[in-house]
Amino acid sequence: MVQAITVARPGPGRPRTRPGHLIADKGYSTHIIRAYLRSRRIPHTIPERGDQLAARARRGHRRCGFDPALYRRRNLIERCFNQFKQWRGIATRYDKLATHYRAAITIASLIMWLNQEPQNTP
Repeated sequence: MVQAITVARPGPGRPRTRPGHLIADKGYSTHIIRAYLRSRRIPHTIPERGDQLAARARRGHRRCGFDPALYRRRNLIERCFNQFKQWRGIATRYDKLATHYRAAITIASLIMWLNQEPQNTP
């Protein structure tokens, strides 16, 4: 999934293919994923599972770096996914084609964005 990321640049040039930072849950805490992210120089925040922490302690290895303040930002994405689940067509994926499903996600995103409460800025 990380290989499919492309972020368009505002000016000329090819799109970026490496995210600025990756935040994932414990399900993605594997040696293979961490090694892949390190090889592509992608900074990441992934908490370690309990069994991995015990194995590291047994072998005398140090713990992976983990920033709890940065990990809290993942909550924003999780809440967005929960809002998408309110749309039955998106939650059950009635569309057969990926382009139609992506269009439904785009439309739902726009509706959620238009319905959000305005931010009070001083």
